[in-house]
Amino acid sequence: MGWKRLAAVAVVSGLALLTAPTTATAVGVKGIGHNASGLQPNATPGSEWHGSYVWQNKHVWCVQYALPAPDSNVGYKEGDELLTKAGKKLPSDVAANISYLLLRYSTTKSAEEAAALAHLLHTWTSPVDGNVNLGATDPKYLAYDSAFYASKLPPAVMDTVARLKADAEANRGPWTLSATAPKEPLIIGTESSWTVSLVKANGQGVPSAPIDFTLTDATLVDGSVGGKATTGADGSPATIKILPTGPKPSIAANADSPADKPVVHQPISTDNMQRMVTTGGEKKLSANATGQAKTAPGKVKITKIDSETKKAIAGVALRVTSKDQTKPALKQDDTELVGTDGKPLVLQTGADGTVEVPDLRTPQEICLVEVAAPKGYEEFFDPKAPPASCGTLAAGQTLALELVNKPNKPVVPSTIPAGQDGKTPVATASFETQLRPGVMLAVGGLVLLGAALAGFLVWRRQ
Repeated sequence: MGWKRLAAVAVVSGLALLTAPTTATAVGVKGIGHNASGLQPNATPGSEWHGSYVWQNKHVWCVQYALPAPDSNVGYKEGDELLTKAGKKLPSDVAANISYLLLRYSTTKSAEEAAALAHLLHTWTSPVDGNVNLGATDPKYLAYDSAFYASKLPPAVMDTVARLKADAEANRGPWTLSATAPKEPLIIGTESSWTVSLVKANGQGVPSAPIDFTLTDATLVDGSVGGKATTGADGSPATIKILPTGPKPSIAANADSPADKPVVHQPISTDNMQRMVTTGGEKKLSANATGQAKTAPGKVKITKIDSETKKAIAGVALRVTSKDQTKPALKQDDTELVGTDGKPLVLQTGADGTVEVPDLRTPQEICLVEVAAPKGYEEFFDPKAPPASCGTLAAGQTLALELVNKPNKPVVPSTIPAGQDGKTPVATASFETQLRPGVMLAVGGLVLLGAALAGFLVWRRQ
């Protein structure tokens, strides 16, 4: 597309057009182009020239065919949008074609391109329309005979006319600039891909187009906060790798586009001279995109152990809560971490005594609260103040917590010493708080037997 050449066209516009020099130069000094081999009937001599003119040391382009060429002694002022010689508005596609071609080719160094551009300008701005016709004797009303000059210009020029026209049809404005943030969630400090695109009026991307951009709450991988991106050679969007540094990363993009309506310059002191067009006008485009970024998620890993043996305790139910040990913790998507009952999620430790809770919002304080005591640890469990372990979860980190359970007190056996100095065996007594039926019968029999023996002994003595 020759974008450096497009930017250079500014040299032929601006305030210099508004002021005439004190010293006159030659009238209608030819610039770059070709002479046709013949002059259209009733046309002003010199109208056979197809190309640029030099006005105050600048190359300019003329409309209002057949009127005298620009005089460097005549000042020009910027006027309104370009109209046809009949004073009518140009069709929108024609106006866009002219703007694009002036932007793209007004600084050409090719005589064929210069002549082709002049031919197209006169064809589009001085067609037969009402009082403007091919037989007019007054140059103000003489239409441009496009077919006549097509036969009088070199074949290479007419080949270039076809090429320029096709270029304008394919690439004319108005162009549309857009910027797009990634659809996936953005993580602060994690690279993400953003796109900027420049699209032509026909919906196709502008190839190899430069796009300037600046970043907010974000940087490039090298730490810079702005730069230049270029669309693909096929017009595909440019991709920019961005690192969000804050919660609202954004990109502001800017690009140049051909104006959809060219601007004409009119002579100040006379109406009997051609109008001038220069760049056709550039249009500044801008686009913005903003995303939402969060800190990286974190996870909690809790280990449940025996306070005495330091061994893991499996199957312990733990409730995941926020700092107050009542409300649910928050997941990375800012929703509450709850179970099917709508209450804070309850998890159980595995065989290794641990349980992990991933994808949690950061930063936040997390607590894991014991729901019920595991078997063998009931004695020291207070349901009104259950054991809990809390900590602050940092971005992208694992919070390691530990929760200790004290085992129940063991049952102490009673012993009866037998012997002295502790050297004799120790017998363990067994106590029963309730007699079994067989034992009761045996004890009753012994009682009756004892009573009978006692009675017999008394009888013998008597």
